[in-house]
Amino acid sequence: MVLVLGISTGLSLLWWANATAPTRSRAGVVTIQVPEGASADSIGQQLQQTGLIKSVMAWKIWARLAAVKQGQGSFQTGTYELSAQSSLDDLAKTIWTGQVKQATFTIPEGWSLKEMAAYFEKEGWFSADAFLKATQQIPRDRFAWLPENLPMLEGFLFPDTYQVPVEGRSPNAVLNTMLKHFETQALPLYQKRQGQTNLSLNEWVTLSSIVEKEAVVAKERPLIAGVFVNRLRIGMTLGSDPTVEYGLGIRQTQDKPLTFSQVKQPSPYNTYINAGLPPTPIASPGFASLKAVLEPEQTPYLYFVARYDGTHVFSKTLGDHERAQVTIRDQQDAKPSKSGKI
Repeated sequence: MVLVLGISTGLSLLWWANATAPTRSRAGVVTIQVPEGASADSIGQQLQQTGLIKSVMAWKIWARLAAVKQGQGSFQTGTYELSAQSSLDDLAKTIWTGQVKQATFTIPEGWSLKEMAAYFEKEGWFSADAFLKATQQIPRDRFAWLPENLPMLEGFLFPDTYQVPVEGRSPNAVLNTMLKHFETQALPLYQKRQGQTNLSLNEWVTLSSIVEKEAVVAKERPLIAGVFVNRLRIGMTLGSDPTVEYGLGIRQTQDKPLTFSQVKQPSPYNTYINAGLPPTPIASPGFASLKAVLEPEQTPYLYFVARYDGTHVFSKTLGDHERAQVTIRDQQDAKPSKSGKI
């Protein structure tokens, strides 16, 4: 915060300020840093040194007048991007109201905490390890709606594009921003339908994260959710590959699909051998997947298998499912290889 010197609003002061309004350079946007405890004088000196203003004295007067307009408060610390085309009044208002420089980050739907951590480290915001450690501290004092006994914040960091002050590029600031967004965007969806679902908040986000990882084509989300709801209702294992991948810390590809031994490897996240849902979400689901789980399609299907175009073949019986798997595999094997050979 910055102390503002005494304010005079006399007509003579207004006339003097207008008469001596300094010229500004024609340079583009200039970045300045206003440190904690900076005075109006020191801010003016920065503005003069960067060519945004010509007279520190005129700045002081204009700054005082801006303070009168804004009322109680003071100039705010932070990093500012200021245009040489701005008037002194606009410059003072920008710093007085704390319109600091923003940094943007984007988290896609379906990313896990580890993927987010790697992203922030690559962008130079902070280390992946610092981010992951911060996600293990559950801020239920600020977000009381968070489920109890969460080991981490997996699934509750809403995927979207965000802006934070450049000084706010810390793990805790990022987490706080994303949790607030979940609170305003996702949580109301659950609260409105809480009496219509048997899923707890953690179960809802967990199942939504599995749907997010399984669904590629948007229109299939409610149908995939319906299949999983059917399986849960009759006590059948979900049999979801993404849960196995998450538990093992791997990602299968078309060239390297999951092996039989991997699918049989014990893990709390292995939904081939464990009935019910895994203990936590496996990624951050987007709004569409969260909604699909609350509004699943009513379907007789219990199985689905992925084609290689993002869509799935849905089946009612295990026999039909196995035949669909064979057909898809044969179709893939019949395609020409990259070398042109069959």
